[in-house]
Amino acid sequence: MGGGAVAVGSFDAERCKLYTGHTTGAVILIAVIAASGGLLFGFDNGITGGVISHSGFEARFFGHHVAGNDPFCKFNDQMLQLFTSCLFLSGAAAAMVGSYTCRRFGRKATMIAGGACFLGGTVLVTLAIHMAMLVLGRLVLGVGVGFATQATPLYLSEMAPFNLRGALNIMFQLAVTVGILGAQLINFGTQHIKPWGWRLSLAMGAVPSLILFFGSMLLPDTPNSLVQRGCSEDGRKVLQRIRGTDNVDVEFDDIVEAVRISASVKNPWRTITRRRYWPQLVISILVPIFQQLTGINAIMFYAPQLFQAAGHSAESALLSTVITGAVNVASTFVAIILVDRVGRRALFIEGGIQMLICEVVVGFLIKQNFETPGNDALASAIIALICLYVAGFAWSWGPLGWLVPSEIQPLETRAAGTGLNTFCNFLFTFFIGQLFLTLLCALKWGTFLFFGGFVLLMTLFVILCVPETKGVPIEELSEVIIHKHWLWSRVVAGAPLETAPHEEPGSSLDDVAPGRDQGLAKVV
Repeated sequence: MGGGAVAVGSFDAERCKLYTGHTTGAVILIAVIAASGGLLFGFDNGITGGVISHSGFEARFFGHHVAGNDPFCKFNDQMLQLFTSCLFLSGAAAAMVGSYTCRRFGRKATMIAGGACFLGGTVLVTLAIHMAMLVLGRLVLGVGVGFATQATPLYLSEMAPFNLRGALNIMFQLAVTVGILGAQLINFGTQHIKPWGWRLSLAMGAVPSLILFFGSMLLPDTPNSLVQRGCSEDGRKVLQRIRGTDNVDVEFDDIVEAVRISASVKNPWRTITRRRYWPQLVISILVPIFQQLTGINAIMFYAPQLFQAAGHSAESALLSTVITGAVNVASTFVAIILVDRVGRRALFIEGGIQMLICEVVVGFLIKQNFETPGNDALASAIIALICLYVAGFAWSWGPLGWLVPSEIQPLETRAAGTGLNTFCNFLFTFFIGQLFLTLLCALKWGTFLFFGGFVLLMTLFVILCVPETKGVPIEELSEVIIHKHWLWSRVVAGAPLETAPHEEPGSSLDDVAPGRDQGLAKVV
């Protein structure tokens, strides 16, 4: 094998130029199908608020509910919030399991399992006749979402060419936004179908689950995963196919070397806690937590309820929700265009500043609208600013909250790191879903200032702690994070390197990891 393998952690920018191939139709098609995993997450985010607004759903499951006179407290019901949030508890657990299945069985198998579980959960919630069945269905849906969101960003990061990794990975977030908008349109269309319109809304979840299930069956697994599981020749063939050339020696050597290093790591969960990996660990925990503390899912889950609290009718609130969903989709294209041009940090920082301004102003406008109701211009201004807030999220923290944690992990901790990222994201999504309506009742317009404070904090975190990863091959990112960053280089200074057992020149990976494919190319 020509070119030799560069040691992981020895990043050479000139080496990127040795990666041959081009962006092929195959890799674009693969990215589109794989990104459909985001449809599951997006559909669920967008469907719940509208379903809750259906009179037939409320009468069956929340007939005891007393609205009261305070519009901010109209929907303050713990069981109603549990319907929305319980999915993310099982999703968080499934993400941890998914980190194992991704490593043991591959990214493709995990995505197939995600589609199957989401389909099963859809059947349960559609046919639900009491709260227990509804919650059980939501928990099964959560397993599907957890598997899909664990495997899909990882899959996309490993399949994409390094210079387009950001754009192709954001296909996942684009699918999330399309799923949200699709769910909002479905709710708007079924609101007058009584009393079973809510069942039709929930039943449409079968569409994204079937797309992911059957689409994933047609996909190859990633070269990284195939080599890691001993199928080196299959991995090389996949790499040649998606790069459009037989000359993939340099990139394949880097994958093999990364696998060689990772083969010595018996417990990636223990490994990721070691000092050398603290930068990746901190970023993989804090980025998803901050992503949820922007308050975005509070808006996506409960947008109809939020707009009603701001003075809109039920039908007008659903229409306003559709508008925000359309802005969400359109703005994600901005991220796709810019992420590999201006970089991750610039989008993070600009989006944070934009969201902060919008949340502060919206909070005061809602206060004014509550004190002097009936002002249509004020209500329209609130919608416009929320749309501007959603746009800022959609081209920054929305896609980058998944992209950056999935691309910064070296192969030996990648499945564990991605699982941890998804776990933290879902855990805090659960907290937001379970507490937002109660928070809205308690803080009223101040809820937006509450989230604005976290937006300020997380923007400072990016400025100080998140390195730029634009244009760096995925197997070379550790050098950027560990040795090139002003803070993390000091944190890991003196930390021992993770190295595989000593290999004599000409030895194969089988000497390091017995039982692996004898056909795996030698690292020389």
